[in-house]
Amino acid sequence: MLEAGESALLSLGFTRQKTRYVVGLALQLESGAVSLERVSRMPDAQASQALVQIPGIGPWTAGVYLLMALRRPDVWPPGDLGLHKSMAELRGLRAVPTSDQAAAFAMRWRPWRAVAARLLWHSYLSRRAKTWDREPPAAGR
Repeated sequence: MLEAGESALLSLGFTRQKTRYVVGLALQLESGAVSLERVSRMPDAQASQALVQIPGIGPWTAGVYLLMALRRPDVWPPGDLGLHKSMAELRGLRAVPTSDQAAAFAMRWRPWRAVAARLLWHSYLSRRAKTWDREPPAAGR
């Protein structure tokens, strides 16, 4: 990322803010200020807290990093609309649950919340793919 530089990232469609975050993270990784190796050895809550201290990384990004990159089994990415929509369908809800409601319900799946998240994402993406087969995706969908 550092070698490519900001102009190259912007030309690829990165926003100015996202470019600053990506380059900033790359600088921190290169300098050793952030060590993903250290993060990988931390317990989930501590790792998430360390990640959200990095500009541009919020709770959802930290959760997805723990779930996908570190393969932690008991992580629930907060605020993921796809998970919330799948949960609403699974539970037969009329409304999509809030992030807090979804997180509270997901506690039932401990210590395997990441497995539940992957299954819910799969369900969500499968439903969307069926919709896309009938009509092309609209912008922002």
